[in-house]
Amino acid sequence: MRIMHVTLCFVIVLLCVTITEAENPAVTKGDEMTSKGNTDRYERGLKALKALDADAAQGVLDGQKDISPEMGRYIVEFAFGDVYSRPGLDPKSRQIATMAALTAMGNAKPQLKFHIGASLNIGVTPEEIIDVMYITTVFAGFPSGLNGISAAREVFQAKGVSMKKDRRPAPGDGTRHERGLETLNRTSKDAGERVIKSLSDIAPDMAQFIIDFSYGDIFSREILSPKHKEIAMIAVCVAKGTMEPQMKVHLHAALNVGCTKQEIVELMYHMSIYAGFPAALNGLSATRQVFQEYDSTHVSK
Repeated sequence: MRIMHVTLCFVIVLLCVTITEAENPAVTKGDEMTSKGNTDRYERGLKALKALDADAAQGVLDGQKDISPEMGRYIVEFAFGDVYSRPGLDPKSRQIATMAALTAMGNAKPQLKFHIGASLNIGVTPEEIIDVMYITTVFAGFPSGLNGISAAREVFQAKGVSMKKDRRPAPGDGTRHERGLETLNRTSKDAGERVIKSLSDIAPDMAQFIIDFSYGDIFSREILSPKHKEIAMIAVCVAKGTMEPQMKVHLHAALNVGCTKQEIVELMYHMSIYAGFPAALNGLSATRQVFQEYDSTHVSK
């Protein structure tokens, strides 16, 4: 009797499951669609990851197998499947932003080295990579810049890459101060005088440092395009999380030198991978304000 009772219970359970699936086929179908969706994301992400560095892609996954295999899947599905695969920002811009953010953060040398190597793989020149480090130095300080250059040196040596002679301004390019003012005004529309006046009451020398060093020595260099310089600067400001006023200046400058609104918003999505969602959301908040200011200014004209 006991065997018959167990058998009868099993038949009833099986019948209930069958009826449930028959009455609600969307349950099974939904699971299948979710599974397929995740498979598509993974395949898309793995393709994007391998496009940056096919040799290192498996290492990214294998490095997590012993303790957090899910992290490897999240990296492929979200970072590369959901974000990197989006069309709103070209691969070079993504890599420049990534290197700038990781250099500024100063705590992600393995990831920085991966992206330096990936940048070389997709055609970013060694000179452009070092220029990203110079720009990051302005915003994150010399230790961050030097550590970034040290990581680049290791990658260049491993890949047998050599630097061309550094390009310094020619004597006819004017003084540092003249170059700085010209560069600042070209990107930020007559902002030079505003910078000087804003600091004249307490630290006039700081205004000179900003114009002479930041703009005259660094931002006037003709290695990266104006657009990529601004992308690097915005990425650093988002990653550091303490630079909303400066971020807004460079969001305006990015629009002035040809970045589209779509590219800027996409840059914020991209930063969620490296700086986290709070930093990216704060970046989007600043972006909204700048777009409103920019639109009102251009409509009024």
